[in-house]
Amino acid sequence: MACGKVTICKIFVILCAFLNVNGQKTVIELNEDNWVDILKGEWMVEFYAPWCPACKALEQKWKEFANLSPGLGIKVGAVDVTSSPGLSGRFMVTALPTIFHVINGEFRQYKGSRDKDSFTSFIEEKKWEQVEPVPSWKSPNSIQMSIVSSFFKLSQTLRQVHNKLTEEYGLPSFGSYLIFAVATIILGALLGLVLVCAIDLIYPPKQSVLTKEDEKKEKYSEEELDDDDIKDDLVDDANQSGDQASGTDSENATTESNDTKTKRRKNRRLDM
Repeated sequence: MACGKVTICKIFVILCAFLNVNGQKTVIELNEDNWVDILKGEWMVEFYAPWCPACKALEQKWKEFANLSPGLGIKVGAVDVTSSPGLSGRFMVTALPTIFHVINGEFRQYKGSRDKDSFTSFIEEKKWEQVEPVPSWKSPNSIQMSIVSSFFKLSQTLRQVHNKLTEEYGLPSFGSYLIFAVATIILGALLGLVLVCAIDLIYPPKQSVLTKEDEKKEKYSEEELDDDDIKDDLVDDANQSGDQASGTDSENATTESNDTKTKRRKNRRLDM
């Protein structure tokens, strides 16, 4: 019975593919404007580049798989990373081709074989349930990945400017790099100035204001210093006067001793 059900499903898929081969394009081209459509329903999305040999080898197989998408109940899309660099940054595509399975805004990277049957069994047998989804912080619809996407767009714009300067205007490569270096320095200086002004406006510097208590403390400290100076002067004066007094006492003592000696000599002469 199980084999019969699988056979009926395959016949239904082939019939839908046959009915859909009337020149109708089943691979949906995704870009920066319509990529949010994959957040609803179930999708298989390929990231490719026209110059990639592996992408060219997968192109026909991907179209054949897309022809089966109505019977599988999914949508099949493709993203050209050369025309939509922001999406390659948003999904962190580091190799080509890269395939993602998306269901109701949940992203999983497909790493199986790249052929129609493998893609079909991946959807029919729900093998995607065995694959760990992309963590929330790396989810393409998160804020941080939107920032990464803008950086990828900026890098692509700078590359286009560089190619235009070198190819159309005949500027040597080092001249283009020099222009970018000077522009980076000027922009960095302007950005720093803006940041400093913004910080000063938000957090203005505090002015040192002396309170009444601080003024009183300063006055008291000055008065204490004056008292100490006066005390030091008094001590110095006392020491000087003491030195002078001791000097006069010693002089008086020597004078008295000299007088006594003269008196004794006179007395001796009279006795003789």
